[in-house]
Amino acid sequence: MSEKYTPTWMVDAIYRLTPENLKSQGIKVILTDLDNTLIAWNNPDGTKELHQWLDAMSAADIGVMIVSNNKAERIARIANPLGLDYVSRAFKPLTRGLHEAVDRLQVDKAQVVMVGDQLLTDVWAANNFGIRSILVKPLIETDQWNTKINRFFEKGVKKNMLKNHPELTWRTNLD
Repeated sequence: MSEKYTPTWMVDAIYRLTPENLKSQGIKVILTDLDNTLIAWNNPDGTKELHQWLDAMSAADIGVMIVSNNKAERIARIANPLGLDYVSRAFKPLTRGLHEAVDRLQVDKAQVVMVGDQLLTDVWAANNFGIRSILVKPLIETDQWNTKINRFFEKGVKKNMLKNHPELTWRTNLD
C-alpha cells in the first residue's frame, strides 16, 4: 500500500534542485504544486529565491509548469507575473491534470518530474501517472484549512512509507 505514496526522491526544498542535477536524471520539465512547494500559501508574490531559481531553470531550458488543485484565478495571480503556464483544478491524486500538462508540453513522461509537498496528492498523482516524483518539505509550517486535513492523514502514511523505505531520507539534491 505504501508504494503508491512513495516518492522517487525527498529533497529539502524545490529551490535546491539545480539544472545540472535535473539534467543528470534526464529531467527536462518540472511539474510543480503551488502552495507550500513553489510559494508559501500565504505569500502569493514569492521570494527572491523563487525568482532566482526560475531564472536558473529558464536559462538551462528546463520547463516549469504549475499543476495545482486550486482555482484558475488563484493560480493565475501567481503564475502570470512569473511567466509560468499552469493547470488548475488538477484533481490530484487523479491524473487528469498531469495528462493535460504533459499533452500541452508535448514531452515524454520519462523527462518529467512532479514536485510537491504532499504524499496524498502530489506523490500519489505522479505514481498513478507513471512519472518520477520529488517530495519537498512544506515551505512554512502553517497550511490552509483544507490541507490541514490531508496532513493529519498523511502522518501515518508517511511513517509507514519511511519504515518500508529506509533509503529515503531528506537530501539537498538528487544525488
